[in-house]
Amino acid sequence: MHAIVAGDDADGIGDALETEDVSVTRLELEGDHLTRPDLEDAGIVDADLYVLTDVSQATTIPIAVDLTDDLRTVVYAEDTVPEFVRGQLDLAIDPRLVAADVVAEELVD
Repeated sequence: MHAIVAGDDADGIGDALETEDVSVTRLELEGDHLTRPDLEDAGIVDADLYVLTDVSQATTIPIAVDLTDDLRTVVYAEDTVPEFVRGQLDLAIDPRLVAADVVAEELVD
């Protein structure tokens, strides 16, 4: 399984996924917004899982879904997900409620 974790991963979801033997590519913000080329360069086309940790980058979810047919999308952040992406989102989890290791284990199962 290959996952892309986009945004600041202060809650450690990337590390937790790696503990579950998931190959993780980390995509950090290098400007105002992540772009389609950023996602493509990170390997989104071959990814199984897209985990967004920065809700301000929510516009990447429809882009990622457009590029990858069988992609599962997850937001792991404290902030509320914008309405316009909720239909393309598989799961939204607040790290204050569920620890990263529990989320990673469930995503892999």
